[in-house]
Amino acid sequence: MKILVTGGNGFIGSVVVRMLRARGLDIRCLVRRTSRLDRIAHLGCELVVGDLLDFSSLQSAAKGCEVVIHLAGIAKWNLMHSPFMFDVVAGGTLNVLRAATAAGIERMVYVSSIVALAGTPGPALQNEDSRSPLRLERYPYAEAKHRAEEFCREYSDRISVSIVNPGEVYGPNDIELVTAGNLIDFARSNPVAVCKGGTSIVYVDDVAAGIIVALEKGRNRERYILAGQNITVRHLAELTNQLLSLRKTFITLPTPTIRATSWLGRKFHVPLPFNPEIVPYATLYWFTDNRKAVRELGVRFRNAESTLQPTLEWCMNTGRIPAGLRRAA
Repeated sequence: MKILVTGGNGFIGSVVVRMLRARGLDIRCLVRRTSRLDRIAHLGCELVVGDLLDFSSLQSAAKGCEVVIHLAGIAKWNLMHSPFMFDVVAGGTLNVLRAATAAGIERMVYVSSIVALAGTPGPALQNEDSRSPLRLERYPYAEAKHRAEEFCREYSDRISVSIVNPGEVYGPNDIELVTAGNLIDFARSNPVAVCKGGTSIVYVDDVAAGIIVALEKGRNRERYILAGQNITVRHLAELTNQLLSLRKTFITLPTPTIRATSWLGRKFHVPLPFNPEIVPYATLYWFTDNRKAVRELGVRFRNAESTLQPTLEWCMNTGRIPAGLRRAA
């Protein structure tokens, strides 16, 4: 069986590809000309150059494949308000669906996100049947992921599509620092300023395993939340420093204050001690219920400590968290 993986060179995708190759499966990865390939260069995958917005390249990539795992998109914090967000994430997913059906592919897994179904002002568990309570036009990434899921359901009479919704994914080799950057900020700051909010964190290997099982067992049109422990931002910061044996002072900033500061920083390009793009998401609660994935897919998820520990070890081993911090403690 030949599997087309879009985004296979990425943080999550590279782990998916590694696990599939360990099974001896034939993998074709769609990559761009500018893609970093160091995470998959040694895995023996077939590489094809293409782009989610280039339909002809997707047609070529899909030819001869039997299933598709679609991970590619935009996930960098500094691109959350990119004018290309909707076209790449939602429109790109539509192009993948069109190319897959044209090639006669009958099975696909779309890797979405919990941002498509959660996001509440206070702690509240969301599940696969939840409808996002957000005004999505204020959250371009969530809006694009939500629309991409709608495209998957619209095509579900032509191709069997299972949707997986990972939580906030941590693990080694997060070279773009999409989530590891949070931990680095917590480690470097003193006092540590945090906001009210929370999320469901999950280890990258658990997500990758869930994606593969969804390919095998997932039902058409169904969502599966791939997320572990629900944790507040403050608890996340405290646990990070506890695992690093650091003693810090923690300050919880009022939500209106931190949102206003981040808005001013973005609008007037004022340097801030945090990424302002994170704030609209960090000041909400993305708590989820993973029982459906556990029950139907048989996947298991690590707790917060077991998720963060190897991530922090990678950050220290690569110098992203200076060794001197621990010595100073």
